[in-house]
Amino acid sequence: MQPIDFLLRSAVRFPDKIAVSGPEGSLSYRELVERSQALASAFQELAPRPHARIAICGGNHLAHVVALFATLLAGKVWVPLNPRAGQQELMRIVDFTEASLVVVEQTLAGKLSAHQGATIRYTPAVAPLGQATPRCELKELVERHRGCLPQEVRLDLSETQAIKFTGGTTGPPKGVMQSLRCWNTTIVSLIHAMRLHPHERYLAVAPITHGTSTFLLPVLGCGGSVVLPGSTRPRDVLEQMERERITAVFMPPTLIYSLLEDETVRQRDWSSLRHFVYAAAPMRTDKIREAQQVFGCVETGYGQTEAPSIIAYLSADEARDPRNLASVGRATLLTEVAIMDPQGRLLPPGQAGEVVVRGDLVMSGYLQQPEQTAQTLHDGWLHTGDGGYLDERGYLFLKDRVREVIITGGFNVYPSDVENVLGRHEAVYDCAVVGIDDDKWGEAVHAAVQLRPGAVATEAELTSWVRDQLDPVKTPKAVHFFDELPRTANGKVSKKDTHRHIAQRLAKVRT
Repeated sequence: MQPIDFLLRSAVRFPDKIAVSGPEGSLSYRELVERSQALASAFQELAPRPHARIAICGGNHLAHVVALFATLLAGKVWVPLNPRAGQQELMRIVDFTEASLVVVEQTLAGKLSAHQGATIRYTPAVAPLGQATPRCELKELVERHRGCLPQEVRLDLSETQAIKFTGGTTGPPKGVMQSLRCWNTTIVSLIHAMRLHPHERYLAVAPITHGTSTFLLPVLGCGGSVVLPGSTRPRDVLEQMERERITAVFMPPTLIYSLLEDETVRQRDWSSLRHFVYAAAPMRTDKIREAQQVFGCVETGYGQTEAPSIIAYLSADEARDPRNLASVGRATLLTEVAIMDPQGRLLPPGQAGEVVVRGDLVMSGYLQQPEQTAQTLHDGWLHTGDGGYLDERGYLFLKDRVREVIITGGFNVYPSDVENVLGRHEAVYDCAVVGIDDDKWGEAVHAAVQLRPGAVATEAELTSWVRDQLDPVKTPKAVHFFDELPRTANGKVSKKDTHRHIAQRLAKVRT
């Protein structure tokens, strides 16, 4: 079975049901498949080479969804391009993957103008107010091939379905090759872990190029509906969730924090919501509790590009157990999780080490990077680079990236421990803790803090706050205030850039 078969099977079962809707309108399952088949026929003409790579760059629009499914139907390899990335980064990915075809939203076309191959532009049906709608090449291709069926391509499950690039929070991005088997495992694991059913209404807040793509086929594969947002502004997201009677949504903690700050969030009806999923970055325990009080059914999953989204999962019922509040859940249906020490020995429950994973969820490797692949995939395990431990019940608790653990004066300090405490201070909106080279301590604990609008706090106040709740070793030696913490194109706090900014500030002080 191919990943796209999950959609095709639902189209047979629910042909007239709405599959995808948004500000541009809606598509039934029959219409979604017909448009995707027509575009897939065009893709096979424009990029006839087997396993050709098709790069897609755009926002969450109907055309983007159709282009993604057309890529799968055509037997091609999907290369998602983050629309928030800069021109240099986008062209690096296009050139590195040797993409045969680029599909790009019209407003972003300038970023990919250097591409020498075929380029297809599309314009969302709803253009910004006052903006004329230019010619839409993608729509013309669909119309020209309407009624055409693509040549059927049945790929071996070991073949590559997508090449996704890591976020690069700790180094340059790498092209992760995800196989058809990996995608099938992701789809089945999500349907099983979330108990998805035909009545699901999933709000696609996260970009299709990232988190949302993981949820599309599981939701549609069980006969549910995907709702594309008109806006991702916090108030608009809340209004859409309530108005559309959303049952499932996935978003990063940074957006959740903004939702919780909205003055209307506690006045709304969340009775339809079954899965309020946070992932992509750690969430502070105080915010988890607050979200539970507001939305009720807070869940989380753990994954990475190398093993997408669903290594472990924590259901809403499990999350209500105070013992599990800081956990990311237990290993999912088709994946094995263990903890390993630096010598390659598996550790018993309660002992911290590196999280390792094996099973069909795991990537095939990094594109054209055999050395990095060998460093990450060895001894039969994917080495995630994440620190953590399993408790005696099999629940996984993460303790930061292995390389982010701060060794200060011979003691290990996990940044998340400090961040959780700092984040509970009433003046702190968000924070990040990093280790800075220090002649005395080896590494010193430094905190970067973004205060709430209008809030005031001093370095002495915040260090005292941490010391009172933790201990002197974990207390930051310095607190650096930021108007806004540096983030990656995915919205995560970038530890790499935070470290660089702090180091630059300290260097200026010394000179």
